[in-house]
Amino acid sequence: MDNLIAKLYQSQKTVLTTKDIALIWQETSQPNLKAKISYYVKQGDLFRLTRGVFAKDRNYNSRELAASLYTPSYISFETVLRDAGIIFQHYDTIFVAGPWPKTMKIDNHIFTFRSLKNEILFNPAGTSFNDNYNIASPERAFLDTIYLFSQYHFDNLSPLNWEKCFELAPMYKNKQMLKRLIKYQKNHAQ
Repeated sequence: MDNLIAKLYQSQKTVLTTKDIALIWQETSQPNLKAKISYYVKQGDLFRLTRGVFAKDRNYNSRELAASLYTPSYISFETVLRDAGIIFQHYDTIFVAGPWPKTMKIDNHIFTFRSLKNEILFNPAGTSFNDNYNIASPERAFLDTIYLFSQYHFDNLSPLNWEKCFELAPMYKNKQMLKRLIKYQKNHAQ
């Protein structure tokens, strides 16, 4: 195997951006980088997923791809709520908090980006870095959802840590959302 490809395989990432590849290969010349990437794509050693985003092989992590498309971004909303058992509806779509709203399909995966203000997106509270992507905690995903949607049906709020919800709520700087949070907590307690 070629030395440059071997360097890529030393990385834990399954999805690599052009910037990631440039850092791994220590390539500062944009034309050289572009030519090398193009060569390895033609050889079948790299798979182009979309402009500037590549996979080492077809067994890449789709959530890692979602978080690589735009920065800043993190997995949130229905994807996290479903994983936590807060909603029961299954979605094939991966929902992502990002800088602007957009839905895209890449390699049979659907990604829906929902726009949040920069001060929310750049705030790491309630998010963690797992498996090479950022993901919201159930509490952060719940707050993201009620921040954007004034009426949303949740099937099971018992997995939520209400104390964490109230700790995270001030970063949204939204009084209406805080009222909704109090209402959801009160209705859940009954």
